[in-house]
Amino acid sequence: MSRLIRHRSCSKLSLPSSKSYLNQTRNVTTTYGSSSSRRSSLQKRTNITSSYSRRFTSVSSNRYASSVASQRFVKIVECGVRDGLQNEPSIVDVETKVQLLERLAEAGLTAIESGAMVSKKGVPQMATTPEVLQTMKPWQGVSYPVLVPNVKGLENLLQIIQASSVAKGTPVVNEIAVFTAASDSFNKANTNKNVAESLVELEKVVKKATENGMRVRGYVSTVITCPFEGLIDPKRVTEVAKALLDMGCYEISLGDTVGTGTNASVRRLLEEVLKVLPADKIAVRNHDTYGMAVANVMTALEYGIRTVDSSVAGLGGCPFSPGATGNVATEDLVHALHGAGYETG
Repeated sequence: MSRLIRHRSCSKLSLPSSKSYLNQTRNVTTTYGSSSSRRSSLQKRTNITSSYSRRFTSVSSNRYASSVASQRFVKIVECGVRDGLQNEPSIVDVETKVQLLERLAEAGLTAIESGAMVSKKGVPQMATTPEVLQTMKPWQGVSYPVLVPNVKGLENLLQIIQASSVAKGTPVVNEIAVFTAASDSFNKANTNKNVAESLVELEKVVKKATENGMRVRGYVSTVITCPFEGLIDPKRVTEVAKALLDMGCYEISLGDTVGTGTNASVRRLLEEVLKVLPADKIAVRNHDTYGMAVANVMTALEYGIRTVDSSVAGLGGCPFSPGATGNVATEDLVHALHGAGYETG
């Protein structure tokens, strides 16, 4: 059986088959094996990580009592099923995605991206999102946000939710995520709109979603560097993030899409953003292109950030950002946070 291999030297991933991928993610979330020297580097990492599944679970068993306001608690938003898989060349089947969602919830994660209502042509990996939502069995206390780019995507999602509510007795999704960027060039490549135009569309999405009782999370991409424009001014990031917060997003995730962030650039960004937005409204998403993602998360914690996006096995990348690699690996992040005395869930 071929294996999913994460090459640390270049942070790239190979996904030969859905079954192979699921076997590896099973190790991440549920297997408690020994760390034999004969295992692959990924197996060693996931066996180590699996020991943290119990610590995840111990946190999640008290998840209703845990508070993000606690300075020793960090909320993890798991992005592997959506952002993690979207750039994979081999289509992962519905059953595998549903099983992965199940195992991630079992590991104790309370926020797990479940898919995206985006163009099937632009992001074919997400074309099965409706089937995933119709098949999955949501865990109580777990949120399964879906990425929505426009009003049409939201309308399609609301139809799926209505149908699933009739069949299952409860809505499968009660949260969406909307996205834009701090760079016009990147946003044009991603949505065919500049940032200002995208904000106009997203305001309509947020309004309709909240009218239907949904929570909305906002994403800002390219907060450090744009693959087309270079370095991004933190003031620009602040303007976009505030616009999303003002239109009704409950939290704004700042994404280092290209993965060029360093201790210094993360500090510059947060020192500017936190002049305008409170830390409890900000999350960070760090891609690991140069192996700096965990270090950058630890820097963000110094500024009071207590929500972090990550992806199981370090999966990720962006079809619209040449050279972008995987997100910070959830298992690496948990290891670092627990080692520093934080609780996670």
